[in-house]
Amino acid sequence: MKMFHCGQCASLLYFENSCCTSCGTSLGFAPDVMDLLAINSKDADTWEDVTNGNQYKLCGNYRNQGACNWLLPVSDTHTFCIACRLNRTIPDLSVARNHDLWVRLEREKRRLVYSLLRLGLPCEPRQEDQYGLAFDFLADQPAMFDERAKVITGHSHGVITLNIAEADPVERERMRSQMAEPYRTVLGHFRHESGHYYWDHLVRPGPWLGRVREVFGDDTRDYKLALDQHYQCGPPANWQNSYISAYASSHPWEDWAETWAHYLHMVDTLETAWQLGLRVNAKRGSEMNSGPGEAFDPYRTDDFDGLVKLWLPLTLALNSLNRSMGHEHAYPFVLADPVVEKLRLVHRIVNSG
Repeated sequence: MKMFHCGQCASLLYFENSCCTSCGTSLGFAPDVMDLLAINSKDADTWEDVTNGNQYKLCGNYRNQGACNWLLPVSDTHTFCIACRLNRTIPDLSVARNHDLWVRLEREKRRLVYSLLRLGLPCEPRQEDQYGLAFDFLADQPAMFDERAKVITGHSHGVITLNIAEADPVERERMRSQMAEPYRTVLGHFRHESGHYYWDHLVRPGPWLGRVREVFGDDTRDYKLALDQHYQCGPPANWQNSYISAYASSHPWEDWAETWAHYLHMVDTLETAWQLGLRVNAKRGSEMNSGPGEAFDPYRTDDFDGLVKLWLPLTLALNSLNRSMGHEHAYPFVLADPVVEKLRLVHRIVNSG
């Protein structure tokens, strides 16, 4: 994630800010320039970038629900921004707490969309493109005593469904413990499920399918049977030698989605570190500084080995900082050589367009 500064007072901003906490200026993220802009209201429908005078309008969810801080060019005929137009279903906002849970989901979804835009990947709304992407944010139906009332997070034919309970930290921690997952986040769900979507768009119909099968395995294996076996018997004893997570060992589709999500973790976290000017010495001595140079952009580099060289010491730093604060590791993963090769293939496919 880039670091943003207020165009009015130059204060450092968070991606989610809609108002500068230093000077009070309104803010909005403009996907056309990939920047968080300081904006002033010109009239009821028009806002102007204080830096260059470009004119925008607020996303409908910014104006009405406080669930978005993105902008559209004033000439755009749409009511909602590119991120919000991906929504097919949102929770029933008349139900207590649903609004707060939805806002949390939207916050993490916008981080996913930011990454997709930075990578130049297609993310057209399904309502505008039959092969586009859509999100259903659904809640379990209460007191029905029926498993069919449970919302299952997943992807099917371009539609990503997310149970809004995942936005509840208590519920998510309960599921993380129940599923024996060292890492479970809303953003991780978005990145994982997007991997299934891009399998259908980048792998299945194109020239990469054969190579992906060589690296990830035979995806024609019965998917339901493979998942049933995984949940009944668990992962193979030595799964860490070949997979980024235990769940990745269940089926090649899940291995791809887990690896895809991890690749997005890598490039976005590395961009944040680069933007903050973080430098980590991989070995003793200042000559071994592993920090990126000024021209480094993890979203745009062709050098995958360079990404890994920067990533490993950064994760050591992340874990060390967390341990110093009394928390568990922020990065509970091991990148075995086969996992690195899977990530390398994802990198090649993403950058082949």
